[in-house]
Amino acid sequence: MESTIIKSSNFNAYFGTNHVVKDVNIAIPANSIVAVMGPSGCGKTTFLRCINRMHELTPGATCNGKMLLHRDDVYQMHPIFVRLKIGMVFQRPNPFPNLSIYDNVIAGYKLNGIKLRKKDKDEVVEKSLSRAALWNEVKDSLHKKGTFLSGGQQQRLCIARAIAMEPEVLLLDEPTSALDPISTASIEGLLYELKSNYTIVVVTHNMQQAARVSSKTAFFYLGELVEIDETREMFTNPKDPRTQNYITGRFS
Repeated sequence: MESTIIKSSNFNAYFGTNHVVKDVNIAIPANSIVAVMGPSGCGKTTFLRCINRMHELTPGATCNGKMLLHRDDVYQMHPIFVRLKIGMVFQRPNPFPNLSIYDNVIAGYKLNGIKLRKKDKDEVVEKSLSRAALWNEVKDSLHKKGTFLSGGQQQRLCIARAIAMEPEVLLLDEPTSALDPISTASIEGLLYELKSNYTIVVVTHNMQQAARVSSKTAFFYLGELVEIDETREMFTNPKDPRTQNYITGRFS
């Protein structure tokens, strides 16, 4: 029986009076890849940001309902602790431009005032870059700026930076939308490798990507979670006509 790591109950999110996520109930299994798809403006990125409390960084943003990590309500936890447990990678690669590749990987430790010995830093950097399938490409360039890398390498560096903190969950918001097809394939392969160690929730507009990488897919429309199912079942036998219409391209 699969164990649930993230669970939302009657979860709502707002920007001022704009109700953007409506009464969402979802259970995300551990060590799985769940794709979240739907048309632009349907609330999927907002919901993703609510999972690790990034939503509340926007002025006027509020939410209610329950968001659990295991059995703990993340909105009753310190936000820094939440973001250590639930890492996030954004749409555009965003390595810190003034930092080296090495310092980008361990940036989370410095930002959170966690001191490491040089030997431990070296281990974290090598392990994280190896897990992000980047070590062999950059091991001789660790002290060059992260921005010296290609777009696909920069995104893998951002993934390395997120997993350096040993989170349990990785949230990815359209992680390949700014990348070329070769880099996209590389990131997709990486996600598949990472799911043995992490639970991954990935927002994507790309239905083919959802079909390739995810075990489950959630479909959002107008702020509602319309359905969530095994990805293969979702694409071959959607339960809701709105999902059917989206998959067949009747609206986008």
